[in-house]
Amino acid sequence: MWLWTALSVAAAALLFLLRLNAATTATTSRRLPPGPPGWPVVGNLFDLAGTMPHQSLACLGRKYGPLIWLRLGSINTLIISSAESAMEMFKNHDHSFCNRHVLEVTKIGDTYDAGSVTFAQYGPYWRMLKRLYLTELFSRKRINDTAHLRRRCVDQLIKWISDEANSNETAGSTSGVEVARFVFATSFNLIGNLVLSKDLVDPKSIKANDFFDLTSDIAQLTTTPNIADFFPALRWLDPQRLKKKMEKTQTLVLEIVDSFVEERHRMDMDMNKNYKKKDKDILDMLMEFEGNGKDEPAKISGLSVNVLILELFMGATESTNSTIEWAMTELLRKPEAMKKVRAEIAQVVGHDRKLEESDIEDLPYLRAVIKETFRLHPPGPLLAPRSVIKDTELMGYLIPKDTLVLVNVWGIGRDSASWDDPLSFKPERFLGSNVDYRGQNFELLPFGAGRRMCPGIPLAQQMLHLVLGSLLQSFEWVLENGLTPETIDVGEKMGIAMRKAIPLKAIPKALAPCTSLL
Repeated sequence: MWLWTALSVAAAALLFLLRLNAATTATTSRRLPPGPPGWPVVGNLFDLAGTMPHQSLACLGRKYGPLIWLRLGSINTLIISSAESAMEMFKNHDHSFCNRHVLEVTKIGDTYDAGSVTFAQYGPYWRMLKRLYLTELFSRKRINDTAHLRRRCVDQLIKWISDEANSNETAGSTSGVEVARFVFATSFNLIGNLVLSKDLVDPKSIKANDFFDLTSDIAQLTTTPNIADFFPALRWLDPQRLKKKMEKTQTLVLEIVDSFVEERHRMDMDMNKNYKKKDKDILDMLMEFEGNGKDEPAKISGLSVNVLILELFMGATESTNSTIEWAMTELLRKPEAMKKVRAEIAQVVGHDRKLEESDIEDLPYLRAVIKETFRLHPPGPLLAPRSVIKDTELMGYLIPKDTLVLVNVWGIGRDSASWDDPLSFKPERFLGSNVDYRGQNFELLPFGAGRRMCPGIPLAQQMLHLVLGSLLQSFEWVLENGLTPETIDVGEKMGIAMRKAIPLKAIPKALAPCTSLL
């Protein structure tokens, strides 16, 4: 008799627990943000069909509101799709949302997910890296001290473009210059000078050096959709062999970086002092912090030094290149804006001297052009993926721990709730406005906000305005035959930064005597 009683009690308890779990699940589900219904197994992956997920998510935002809940495979995902929800997250819950969702392809040994500022998890080691970036690598003094390097690289850019245009003219060609190719090489050489005190590439090369090519390969592998990210149970299979390819590519590129470091070690050990640098570069600074890494909280491992160098090259070059190309594209599509910015430069700087970084504050329309470009074409349309540290209530909804969080800054920049006529390129909207891109105005977040905000803003600020301003001061830009402002293609291509699908080509006509490098 007691056996039946025990079984009955157990069955009743089991039934109670099942109902309680179902009720809890239902309550939790009711507290999740709204979102489209998902399919079995794949969830909402089909809702992101295509190569432009930020565009698909912007459409969902118009239907479901500022917070969108998705299940991508087996991964719980939250989309921040409005300035209102971005402000709530960054201002009131930044600590709970400041971990990184690390992509499977980057989990190779003790590299990106440990040594990188972008992908490292929030904690003492990451805080040490961030502090190093802010106080040493991108401090105001450091930015001012390296102005001559940026000037030299931009002078080189102008000469490259001038030589290319002259070559085309001599050959009787009416084809334009591929702007992005030259800007990318310039950005790469700038980082090469800041980090390693050397130029690394020449855009005339049929094939750039191995380091240049390998970083491009890593960018492509990092941004390729990976089944293993959506279905963690398949990680061990590496079904697309992306991780295997990344391991091979990363090994090669880190060997090259390591050779740079070893070369510097040998030079520093040269007792004859045959090698002398006038200025300390970023590699010197990183080597001063080199140690055992996590075993020494104030030190960086040798491998992490290499990863940080690689990260600087990839992040700075891609974002600079894409922003300049989009800015030039929009100005060519809007001739009246092109006339205004060139007239401002002519009035403030003239044509008898080169535009300098000290002129930037006196060029409000140029600054407005950069801001408007960031609004319509942010380099990272979804920012770097975040992960929720603990269960958090956001705008009345429960966001579970380990949820993947994506901030759709592309969609926010085109949201009619924040912007008038949001799809039009209108730099004038920023004249007399205090809206900026430094993380305090949540309708404009190209660099993110909060603790995980990009630390390289001071360098980007100087480089972008100097490059764009110099291109506009030195040349009059016209479209190739057959193209009109209305027919310029504005299709997008995803990578580390959002690029133009069809590279911009335009014809530069030299104007100013200051383009000479004499």
